Amino acid sequence: MVELASWLASLPIGQTLRRLNWLVPWLQIVHILANGIILSAVVMIDMRIWGISRSQASIAMARRFQPWIWAGLVVLTVSGIALILYAPRRVLTDVTFQVKMVVMGLAIAATVALLLALRPGKEALPGDPGGHRLASLLGTLTLVLWVGVTLAGRGRWLALMLR
Repeated sequence: MVELASWLASLPIGQTLRRLNWLVPWLQIVHILANGIILSAVVMIDMRIWGISRSQASIAMARRFQPWIWAGLVVLTVSGIALILYAPRRVLTDVTFQVKMVVMGLAIAATVALLLALRPGKEALPGDPGGHRLASLLGTLTLVLWVGVTLAGRGRWLALMLR
């Protein structure tokens, strides 16, 4: 990991980012907002699955918020890569960052599974409690994992505060 961090630190884009250190807070803001967009979209889908919201069918709700999830994920990834390039050694060797990446991989997988479960023709019928339970379980898992990504992203700061 140290070799990868050294190589990334030597890239021209990383050197440029370190010279433009005023850009890093803006990247962090964009990164956090993208995470918030994904989390909000997941909450909206989950509220429909759990029966809290009845404005649209679960499939329609998933279809409505799916573009927000994917756009947020693209922005999250691009801003995250830029932040890694700014300080690769500090970020890549940090255990909390590694935990965040594992949890994020699981969150993306759970999100894909949830969206696949809510495709047209896959929605649970009123007489299909097993399908509804699966959607509810996937929705809950997805939300817990995205909250975990958010908390893991703050983990370094929490770890420093607890020392």
